[in-house]
Amino acid sequence: MSATQAQGSPVTNTGQAFGTSGYRNYVLISLMLLYTLNFIDRILIGVVAQPIIEEFKLQDWQFGLLSGFGFALMYTVMGIPIARLAEKWNRVKIIAASVVLWSLMTALCGIAGSFLALLVFRIGVGIGEAGLTPAANSIISDYFPPRSRARAIAIYTMGITLGGVLANAFGGPITEMFSWREAFLALGIPGILFGLIFLWTVQEPPRGYADPPTATKPEKMGIADTVKELSAKPTFWINMFAASFVAFVGYGVSNFQVAFFQRVHEMSISEVALQIAVPLGLAASFGAFITGYLTEKLSGRYPNSVAWLPGIMLIACVPLYWIGFTTESVPFALGVLIVGAILHYGYLGAQYTICQGVASPRSRATAVALFLFVVNLIGYGCGPLAIGILSDILMSADLAASQFAAELTPQICKGRPEELIAALGADKAQACLTASAEGLRWSMIYIVSIFFVAGAMYVYACKTLQKDLVAKMN
Repeated sequence: MSATQAQGSPVTNTGQAFGTSGYRNYVLISLMLLYTLNFIDRILIGVVAQPIIEEFKLQDWQFGLLSGFGFALMYTVMGIPIARLAEKWNRVKIIAASVVLWSLMTALCGIAGSFLALLVFRIGVGIGEAGLTPAANSIISDYFPPRSRARAIAIYTMGITLGGVLANAFGGPITEMFSWREAFLALGIPGILFGLIFLWTVQEPPRGYADPPTATKPEKMGIADTVKELSAKPTFWINMFAASFVAFVGYGVSNFQVAFFQRVHEMSISEVALQIAVPLGLAASFGAFITGYLTEKLSGRYPNSVAWLPGIMLIACVPLYWIGFTTESVPFALGVLIVGAILHYGYLGAQYTICQGVASPRSRATAVALFLFVVNLIGYGCGPLAIGILSDILMSADLAASQFAAELTPQICKGRPEELIAALGADKAQACLTASAEGLRWSMIYIVSIFFVAGAMYVYACKTLQKDLVAKMN
């Protein structure tokens, strides 16, 4: 089908799904696969964290800057103008161009010869990835009526966790067999082809098509008008900041997760990727899907389930993460972290469902872009950086309390283990490695406690949710 076929179609609110069931599912699965590629390229740097830290002798805060803020800054800055473009122009073309750009930048990360070059290419990845989610959410809302959007968006957001699974499943072994550079090349290049296939096979739907006839008729709205509309809807802002706190923790932990198991449990990058990260990613995908499914089933009887269900799950996952990060048993850690991941990632569909549910059709893409601007700036931009800074502080404290306090600093302790042993001797090298491991461990334990706040905010959102929704979910 032509990607431009429906570009000039008049808006008609029918309350019905757009297209045939089979084609509609094809579009949804295509968007989910692109979101998967999005997160493969985004998360891969966390999979190869320790080799990059060791090769460039980075402090944890520097890696947090590279993996988080360096990416998130341009991702958030570019998100709003691209979303404004998506309100007026062909969303399929925007998505395809974005996929090609971020895939190319990911491949270029594999040839970076310095920290600065890698940072520049990561910024390029952020610019490309900014174009997907606002346009994709807008398309989904036109293909699926309100009663089906929670499930559809939950399926789309499975790309987040599936991307993490595939980044680990392929990135870890490729890095161990070759190097982290080949991992970027192998996982970045195929996205260019996927972007072109999407362009050639997906149809642009009429705007507002799946909204009920009683919904507000779409009209062009500026950014100021969009903010004014949303300012009267406290649910949007509660959801935005709750999701920001979840992302702050989630992105921070995920970017250092492989490094954590390498440092604390002395596992190889391939072992962590396949034995730990892949099962946790699958658990997270299941959590996102099952929560979306339960929300759709419960919404008829409990209209606020889209908010309180993920809220309770976030609160419940905190003690499980505490146990998983403190135990010395890898199998036990994996077991409790799997349950924690299922509970943690149940919020994914809810954040987008609430966000687009309280916005009128013509402001949805911009509302999602505003939402993502704050979520990614706070979450992705600051989460990894905060864990890195706290890890370095705690590492310094650990070194200061050691018998080698007068001789060792975090800067001296950076490098590959064999290099440290050769330069410092076995005892001092072990003190460095222990301090690095414990600093990262406790930084993750402290940061994950923020889930308590985020969960409470989702529960509190139930007070205003029904009043703020444009189209009811039940």
